Amino acid sequence: MPTEEKVRCSWCLGFDQYIEYHDREWGVPVHEDKKHFEFLILEGAQAGLSWSTILKKREGYRNAFAAFDPKKVSRFTEKRMERILQDPNIVRNRLKVYSTVNNAERFLGIQEECGSFDAYIWSFVNGKPMVNKWRTLKQIPPTTRESDALSNDLIRRGFKFVGSTVMYAHMQACGLVNDHIVNCFRYKEV
Repeated sequence: MPTEEKVRCSWCLGFDQYIEYHDREWGVPVHEDKKHFEFLILEGAQAGLSWSTILKKREGYRNAFAAFDPKKVSRFTEKRMERILQDPNIVRNRLKVYSTVNNAERFLGIQEECGSFDAYIWSFVNGKPMVNKWRTLKQIPPTTRESDALSNDLIRRGFKFVGSTVMYAHMQACGLVNDHIVNCFRYKEV
């Protein structure tokens, strides 16, 4: 008797690493500040590029940016940033790379003000995931009222590469919103 193939969101079907990310990580609620910082770096790097490009370079980012430790990244020197810009294992965009130090400093400020970045970011969805009921990928919006509010607040605080589309992608990745299509096997799991 043949096994039934799982139905997945079609955006992830390009390669095995994408499928694994979709099946194990995308949309799972995140409550660890370090993981939120990781996704802020990765989503900011992705701006204007495909997520698959960044996903393939994730380990390069982990190595270049101190395993996504915001305290360490906030102390990066100009010399270190210039060295990172030579690393072929990341996207070598000067503005994006330099924004990580700025964003790490701002991230630490939010932790100090709110107790954690997690408490801060989840306040934009009243502390629980927004669960959508999309039947097709075309129905999923690039931004929402919540991502607009989050983006505007982060920009006001001095963050870079945190536009509403980037922040909605962050919200999707970190489970603040469930945007798996309803027939995807992960929809009910997350």
